[in-house]
Amino acid sequence: MSGFMEKSNRRKYFLEKLSGKLFLICAFISVISLALIISFVFFKGFRPFVAEGYNFIQFLLGYDWVPGEGHFGVFPMIVTSLYATIGALIIGVPIGLFTAVFLAEIAPKPIVKILSPAVQLLAGIPSVLFGVFGLAVIVPFLQNYLGLAKGQSLIAVIIVLAIMMLPTIVTVSETAIRSVPQSYREGSLALGVSEMRTIFKVVIPAAKSGIMAAIVLGMGRAIGETMAVILVAGNSLMIPTSLTDSVRPLTTNIALEMGYAAGIHQEMLFATGIVLFSFILILNFILAKISAKGGQ
Repeated sequence: MSGFMEKSNRRKYFLEKLSGKLFLICAFISVISLALIISFVFFKGFRPFVAEGYNFIQFLLGYDWVPGEGHFGVFPMIVTSLYATIGALIIGVPIGLFTAVFLAEIAPKPIVKILSPAVQLLAGIPSVLFGVFGLAVIVPFLQNYLGLAKGQSLIAVIIVLAIMMLPTIVTVSETAIRSVPQSYREGSLALGVSEMRTIFKVVIPAAKSGIMAAIVLGMGRAIGETMAVILVAGNSLMIPTSLTDSVRPLTTNIALEMGYAAGIHQEMLFATGIVLFSFILILNFILAKISAKGGQ
């Protein structure tokens, strides 16, 4: 009997060690894959500025993108991406957060059983279908009811991106709100605080880290979205001065031209990817600082 127990313990120990090594290998594969992707993009993207003598500052602040003439300036696309992301956050974050609060704190269980799967299903819809919806519904609506000559515009991009980030913000925020201990709510209510005030003064601040994670994930989808944006942006290389202007964000620029680009043109598209990557890091850093300041 003791021999059998000893053999069983050795088997469990071996399986535990094997599982630990397998998890370590998977972690290394993930980290190495990320490092290889970043290294490749940065190597290809910085080559024109190191080997060909192009000025990186002029690339960032240039207004002209004419590959045939050797002019590569992405400033209008940077401004467009910034406007589109901020606009989508302004629309999507309040709607997503209020929906998450409703599902987690207010809605009856029968309604939650219907709405929660519907939101999760919305997250699984391919992005190109959001673009098709925007092209078939949002763009004609803007064109007809706002009197625009062309419905493909910055406001159409903002609306589509706001809709696309909603499932992520709602799902993650709802999970964060549900994870707040019930004792927080009971203590607040016991002090005579109303239910709504408890939600907004106690529960939401307690779930702040999860809500900020939801915003970051939603923002990442908004910044990196390509196919849906291509269909509703309009493809203008000018800096937008109005919400109704036709635009071209950074992701759209890469997707439209990478298929036929070669040489310096292709490397400049990789440089555009570096700008996009840096853009995401900066926005994440800003949100992290805002979250930390709010916590203090």
